[in-house]
Amino acid sequence: MITTVICFLAAYLFGSIPSAVWIGKGFYNIDVRQHGSGNAGATNTLRVLGKKAGFIVLGLDALKGYAAASLAAFILPEITDQNQLLIYKMLLGFVAVIGHVYPIFAGFKGGKGIATLLGIVIALNYWLALGCFILFVAIVSLTRYISVGSMFSAAFSPLMALFLNQNNINPLFYFCCVVAVLVIYTHRSNIKRLANGTENRFSFKKKTTT
Repeated sequence: MITTVICFLAAYLFGSIPSAVWIGKGFYNIDVRQHGSGNAGATNTLRVLGKKAGFIVLGLDALKGYAAASLAAFILPEITDQNQLLIYKMLLGFVAVIGHVYPIFAGFKGGKGIATLLGIVIALNYWLALGCFILFVAIVSLTRYISVGSMFSAAFSPLMALFLNQNNINPLFYFCCVVAVLVIYTHRSNIKRLANGTENRFSFKKKTTT
């Protein structure tokens, strides 16, 4: 029981590491939450600080999700039920996402958790993560909207999970359903901007912060 509590606390603390905020302030003297979309995530970092900072934050945020989900091995040192292991990975991962969205180390003002979710999916199923990433890249390449790519890849992830498990419904399918709803919900402001034609298109060019 104590190990479980410690692992869930650690998962939240992993998620709370504000990569975008610390890199922005530490290397650029900029708080990314005061520019662009106001989110402390990889997309806004890419938009405000450029591709180098953006990809570093992307990697670090994904690592947070992967590390949090991997803590399940400490709760279940002897794996006898793969579904039980998956469930613990999912729960720990979601706690990390909560930490990313509401980080204790950055005034509880974080990002949307997309990169952290990617790290969780990698920990759950490499092939599912690859499928989501390929779809994301394809959609962003066609539309130039990162938000659209994120929502599409999340929305189609349950179908990918079914395909990978030969149409057998398991915890991974339910996880993807929850992720799809969560991602679309957290992107409701993006949906409004898309409808109004004011959503920012993806570009590798760094925008001025003044």
